Amino acid sequence: MSRSIVRQSKFRHVFGQAGKTEQGYDDIRVSKVTWDSSFCAVNPKFLAVIVESSGGGAFLVLPLSKMGRLDKNHPLVTGHTGPVLDIDWCPHNDNILASCSEDTTAMVWQIPDQMGTRPISEPIVVLEGHSKRVGIVTWHPTARNILLTAGSDNLIIIWNVGTGEALISMDDHPDLIYNVSWNRNGSLFCTTCKDRRLRVCDPRKREVVAERMAPHDGIRPMRAIFTRDGNLFTTGFTRMSQRELGLWDPTSFEEPIALLELDTSNGVLLPYYDPDTNMVYLCGKGDSSIRYFEITEEPPYVHYLSTFSSKEPQRGMGFMPKRGVDVSKCEIARLYKLHDKKCEPIAMTVPRKSDLFQDDLYPDTAGSDPALEPEEWLEGRDEDPTLQSLRDGYVPPKSRELKVAKKNVLDSRPTTRRSMSSCDGSANLPVSHTLSVCLHYVYNHPFINPHSPMSPLPPSLISPSSRSH
Repeated sequence: MSRSIVRQSKFRHVFGQAGKTEQGYDDIRVSKVTWDSSFCAVNPKFLAVIVESSGGGAFLVLPLSKMGRLDKNHPLVTGHTGPVLDIDWCPHNDNILASCSEDTTAMVWQIPDQMGTRPISEPIVVLEGHSKRVGIVTWHPTARNILLTAGSDNLIIIWNVGTGEALISMDDHPDLIYNVSWNRNGSLFCTTCKDRRLRVCDPRKREVVAERMAPHDGIRPMRAIFTRDGNLFTTGFTRMSQRELGLWDPTSFEEPIALLELDTSNGVLLPYYDPDTNMVYLCGKGDSSIRYFEITEEPPYVHYLSTFSSKEPQRGMGFMPKRGVDVSKCEIARLYKLHDKKCEPIAMTVPRKSDLFQDDLYPDTAGSDPALEPEEWLEGRDEDPTLQSLRDGYVPPKSRELKVAKKNVLDSRPTTRRSMSSCDGSANLPVSHTLSVCLHYVYNHPFINPHSPMSPLPPSLISPSSRSH
């Protein structure tokens, strides 16, 4: 008689639990734009949701503590002239958020701790460099003020938002870019594209360092993210439109480490990855479930754990950074599910009887302090994220204002040539003198005053330079 050996894992019994009704956020008109982004971004202080808006694009920012029914007078963030397509919180400053829109711009916003009553319409910096709509915006994981944008012009631009200038531009993609994901230290990023290729790019060398044609056989959109080990986790479709996930080693793209078929559905699977637990959560738009998997070093490498199911389909999803989870309840992840008119928090918890801090569940995680300055990263230096302990729970850092020091573009312009009219001595005369001369000639011109012959200039209006002639 053979006994099946159960795989040992402390995450094997993770379960999801939706928050109570009073812990949700109601009366939110979630955007209906047809774009495969998450429409939601969350950090330990704020929840941001892209919403329906007339006369341009807008998104809503709520303090996490402001649960319940949304006040109708709550201000929106309204600066874009077209629908907002993507938003992302800065990992190094919980009050800074980036957005991008169909109006071809990306904007960076400073969100105050105390929201007033007036809409926020003035960004701290506007990033203009794309010729078509901008659909992706994502911050660098370790370097301060480095932001990546990708647009429908197939262009990727990396910005220093502290100066408002574009540092790097890459045009290696021949078609629409589906998603962009940085690796753990921000030395590389991966992209998926409508040409069905998965690429790994080195932005500072401005080149594609690895490439795989059709990691999934289907023609529908793919997604890819880096794992903490440097491998790539992808979601896509088979030829028969079945949803599929894969794990790849970018140094040898010929064969996948793992390839697993899931189900038949139209929704694109959005992966959310937790590097501390090496778990990935798959959320499909239009689905009413969240599947989660653990990635390990032993076969089959991607282990299915469980599924959280609910009745209503999801319009989008937000993923809380590990700094914001409740360690006293053994919560290892928290997702924010968007419905048509509300947002619902879902806690992923490891069942433990003890109320003490669980060291094995909470290794030191990425903190809010950047490891690099923009100049250091641009010069080729790489650093892993600065880590912090979760033993004392979330301690909000002091609000830091992002100061933008734009370079003066006038300093780099060539000196303007002097016009021909300024070459004579009359250029140095006062304006009143020149005006008097003009009025004299106009009044005494035969066409204006035919009864008055043209009289010469009076001596008081003759300039010294013309007397010498």
